[in-house]
Amino acid sequence: SEVGVLDVPPENVLRKGRLQPGRIFFVDLEEGRIVEDDEIKARYVAKRPWRGWVEEECVRLPDLPPASNVPAAEASDQLLTLQQVFGYTLEDLRVLLAPMAASGKWAIGSMGEDAALACLSDRPQMLYRYFKQLFAQVTNPPMDSINEGTVMSLYSTLGEERNLLEETPEHARILRCDRPILTNEELERIRQLSMPGFAARTLEAVYKVADQGPGLRAALDRLCREAAEAVRGGVDVLILSDRGVDPEQAPIPMLLATGAVHHHLVREGLRTQCGIVCETGEARDVSQFALLLGYGAGAINPWLAFEAVRELVLDGAFVPEDVDVAQAVKNYLKACDKGLLKTMAKMGISTLQSYRGAQIFEAVGLDQDLVARCFTGTASRVSGVGYDVLAREGEVRQPRAFPARRFVHPG
Repeated sequence: SEVGVLDVPPENVLRKGRLQPGRIFFVDLEEGRIVEDDEIKARYVAKRPWRGWVEEECVRLPDLPPASNVPAAEASDQLLTLQQVFGYTLEDLRVLLAPMAASGKWAIGSMGEDAALACLSDRPQMLYRYFKQLFAQVTNPPMDSINEGTVMSLYSTLGEERNLLEETPEHARILRCDRPILTNEELERIRQLSMPGFAARTLEAVYKVADQGPGLRAALDRLCREAAEAVRGGVDVLILSDRGVDPEQAPIPMLLATGAVHHHLVREGLRTQCGIVCETGEARDVSQFALLLGYGAGAINPWLAFEAVRELVLDGAFVPEDVDVAQAVKNYLKACDKGLLKTMAKMGISTLQSYRGAQIFEAVGLDQDLVARCFTGTASRVSGVGYDVLAREGEVRQPRAFPARRFVHPG
């Protein structure tokens, strides 16, 4: 695009052309020549036996043996309790999850949102609603996730990343997941994995409701401390789990737990030595998955969402009769995949590896100290809600769950 800017006599022009997609233009000033694209790539391809390293060391999740002791399905009365604890509403079930389970497509809504900002709402809100994703600007145009799908990828890796400045076979020793959303059985495969270089540990992401804000902060301190100690002890995969909820224990917002652990490990110099998996009953929508991935999660198991999908099928009111539970779960996963690709494409990002930990969000109405600790580097132009309010929002949901009451409809 800059041809003609420099007034160079034609007899002094050796070659004329443009930088082509996927090709390298390299002028070696020491040798005094242009090194061709094929030559420079061949040089690095032959430098190490890369393919052999990957084939020998990389472990694929689908190739692992089936897991034993997969958690049993929740009873209907217990399911309602759990959904109340994690802030489910009728909209979540009928407007978001049901279309995903029925057709494998992300639910379509009106453009824009007229609900009050989370920090100004008089209803308890999920932490995810305090964030807004940024959008691609001129230098990084959005992509077409359908027509350009061949250059997009959702595979995720777990394990130690090792020193980027070294080249060894151990660098290829990672666990590869074809998609970031894991079924319950796939999560158990990871939890039960016993191979050299892969050690997993589950950390409880819950806190005592009665302790309120200070209790939430103390629980985060404990979670970060346990995570750092586990990584120093040789653990390669951290599973943050909120399954341990009961009348006294409330779930730490999974986004808060993920961001806190991720940035604590960064500050301790340990982040590249492990992967983070979220075992959460809270996340169920594509935007929530995108936030967890954007703040460091390598994979997510939305266990309560799968239970909700199963219940929708058995109820038969919002899912067609010819769709059984297995097909509904498959449809839900397909919708999540398509939704994540679409979400990444808004920022012009083509691979999950580039989206993970990128933090391409801004916070609206979160306390500056909370953001500085758990979402370090995130823009937060309007301060506001801190640990006390987040704990109070969880405290409001707890009485609706124990004993379980009917769903609210937020409109």
